[in-house]
Amino acid sequence: MSNKWTPQEIETLEEMAESYTPKQIAYRLKRRGYYRSLEGIRKKLHSLGYSVRPTLDNYSCNEVAKVLQVDSGTVAAWVKRGWLKAIKPSVHQYQIKSRDLKRFLQNPPRRIRNLIASLDQQAIRYLVG
Repeated sequence: MSNKWTPQEIETLEEMAESYTPKQIAYRLKRRGYYRSLEGIRKKLHSLGYSVRPTLDNYSCNEVAKVLQVDSGTVAAWVKRGWLKAIKPSVHQYQIKSRDLKRFLQNPPRRIRNLIASLDQQAIRYLVG
């Protein structure tokens, strides 16, 4: 049986939603005397329209591809062409910052504008807010 979220818990959750991961929120809520499971926090964040990603700023090509429903090779190609800015922390992986992804999606190259325009807007909001 689940306990109803109090207005104070929801207010605290909303204060932390944009700055912390669900795991960090669980820890901080516990320190304030609120005991919620990690899954409960994820569900509440989702119902309030917040991201439940485990990290807040960096995305891999696979994460971007999965949400946008394109092939991860497509996202990697965008990076290799210089269309999408990313850093390369290892030989086989790129990390894309949220702000760079947002900039790319708001002003895509002419060749792929139709593709970007056809993407699910809710998925884009999930990625970049």
